[in-house]
Amino acid sequence: MTEVTGNRKYKDRLLRSIFREKEDLLSLYNAINDSSYQDPELLEITTIEDILYMGMKNDISFLIDDYLNLYEAQSTWNPNMPLRGLFYFSRLYAGYVESHSLDIYSRSQLKLPTPRYIVFYNGTKEEDEKSQLRLSASYEKQDSQEPCLECVTTVLNVNRGHNRELMEKCRKLYEYAYLVGKIRDFLAMGKTLESAIDLAVEDCLANGILVEYLSKHRAEVKFMILSEYNEELHLKDTYEVGKAEGREEGKAEGENRVNALIEILLNNNRLEDLKRAAIDKEFQKQLFEEFNL
Repeated sequence: MTEVTGNRKYKDRLLRSIFREKEDLLSLYNAINDSSYQDPELLEITTIEDILYMGMKNDISFLIDDYLNLYEAQSTWNPNMPLRGLFYFSRLYAGYVESHSLDIYSRSQLKLPTPRYIVFYNGTKEEDEKSQLRLSASYEKQDSQEPCLECVTTVLNVNRGHNRELMEKCRKLYEYAYLVGKIRDFLAMGKTLESAIDLAVEDCLANGILVEYLSKHRAEVKFMILSEYNEELHLKDTYEVGKAEGREEGKAEGENRVNALIEILLNNNRLEDLKRAAIDKEFQKQLFEEFNL
């Protein structure tokens, strides 16, 4: 199996890095909410830094005008984002209560900021311009009674050519999508990841894209992408290995089972299990039993 050096979270980190300044983050917020705030100091950053919970860390979270905003970037379509959001918001609200010395046993009702959860999707699978995912869709029992717990995720497709109006309102978001798209273009041409990054950066600088940011942080951007394992390319390899194993067994349904297993493991972020299953046939069989495939 081909091992590709790169960072599977690079587009997530890149989003955080590009929107690290409050001014740029405020521009993104205004574009999404059709608001016109001018003072970046109105934002209170609440991002959970270097704190992992169930292997997850949120990209950007901040308070403004009594709204608690959570922004994430995702390159893999994941229907479980509302559940992830529930975990994040639980920690964020716990921190809010503590930092504001609120008494949850008070006889008067506490006032809390209203949550807003946005996911920026930039994967290769074709998706709608805008969609919503609900935690309640995961519940085993679906009936007419309103569930006592809900979390709604708004997913925005930020691949090039999508959500043009949003991109026009927030130039930095357009430039972020442009850079990611250019890296993908050069990879599709057969360039190595390192070469694709260099060529994409040169293209951006030549076309006035993220000029100030890339001039200052070019090495950092390259490190973010090259430093760890590249998820997208690895999963393509894993998929091909899975198909080959299915054919070797001589069973027509073998490939379908492998593909279904890959889908399940991807949706549940079980990437280590996916890598192991690609090379360990016995473990793959255990997973088939676990998911009744």
